[in-house]
Amino acid sequence: MKPGKIRVCAYARVSTMTEKQQDSLTNQQAYYNHFYQNKKDVDFIGVYYDQGISGKLAKRPGFQQMLEDCRAGKIDVIHTKSISRFSRNTELLLAVSRELKTIQVDIFFEEQNLHTLSNEGEVMLTVLASYAEEELRNMSENQRWAFQKKFQRGELVINTKRFLGYDKDENGELIINPEEAKIVKRIYNLYLSGMGVHVIAKLFNEEKLSTVDGGKWYSSTITNILKNEKYKGDAILQKYYFAEIKAKQRLNQGQVQQYLITDNHEAIVSREDWEAVKKRLKQNRKAKLSIDYNRRYPLSGLLKCEHCGSTLKRQKYYKGKVVWVCSKYIREGKVACIGMRVPDSVVQDWSIHEPTVVKEENIGGKKYYSYSSKENDTSRAEATHSENPNGGLLPSIHRPRRTAIKL
Repeated sequence: MKPGKIRVCAYARVSTMTEKQQDSLTNQQAYYNHFYQNKKDVDFIGVYYDQGISGKLAKRPGFQQMLEDCRAGKIDVIHTKSISRFSRNTELLLAVSRELKTIQVDIFFEEQNLHTLSNEGEVMLTVLASYAEEELRNMSENQRWAFQKKFQRGELVINTKRFLGYDKDENGELIINPEEAKIVKRIYNLYLSGMGVHVIAKLFNEEKLSTVDGGKWYSSTITNILKNEKYKGDAILQKYYFAEIKAKQRLNQGQVQQYLITDNHEAIVSREDWEAVKKRLKQNRKAKLSIDYNRRYPLSGLLKCEHCGSTLKRQKYYKGKVVWVCSKYIREGKVACIGMRVPDSVVQDWSIHEPTVVKEENIGGKKYYSYSSKENDTSRAEATHSENPNGGLLPSIHRPRRTAIKL
């Protein structure tokens, strides 16, 4: 700290990652830097910020770091644009304000011209914060009402940036993205040819093929694509809903009205293929729920991989050889776990009745297997049993004539 100077930081937040919001954040940072540039009595520390993050405190790393620095005695004043940028939750806002007040850290809300260390600070903050929270509630209710009216008119609301296979044209209509559509078709073809969702995800990860948001493939990613009715040209509106303001989005299971639009846009897969996939998914789901299917082998669910802790699954290998393989390796490949392959002949005589870590050791070119009764024990020194060796939201869409069918 420079002698005699007040240490000031600024806090900025934008709730989405859109280009417009990113520009807003850049402008806010530039504003604060310019504002304090020539103030000789201020030591401007910089701008703490959170980008593309909701208003929840636990999910705002920039905000959390700022509080830690305040507690460490590095900051005297926090400058922020408005109460709503800091927090729309009155209870949370007052809790933070009171904590900082005990260590003599002032919060200055520029739009309200309010300092929390002033005599009237907390009273005014309570009133203004309550107003901001109510304003958010009204805005959310209005937005919900507007979306419901869109659904009733058959207007589609979808984020194509997280939707593989489609883009939007200048009118907001869904149009096929040719390159992404190839991936969608391949997924359907592979699944109909008999390949499972775990294997498809593993294959795509090994090919270093990115998902629509640049991430890894998981079985759930493949399943969601296979279940999505939009790939056959239809659209179900209001699949999810918000039970209350600031609540998490929930799957709509009849709580609010849903609407079906048939032939809404050009399909990527035929209706016949989509229905065939749906039938197979249903059959697989029934098989998975079968008790006999899950527990036909005494050691099912008990053997754990020493490398990642995942369950070992029983599989038939080359020429009918039965082995126990790391389930994470099966699903995601070597990028997730180096895996292990334990011969069934090795584990048949093991007396195991609780989750157990299987250990593999290579001695003189041969693999030896042992186990520990402690699931979280990865120490070779404590192996208790040895075995025989084994070798080897979105823009609105203009649809004036389109109607929706209530489900």
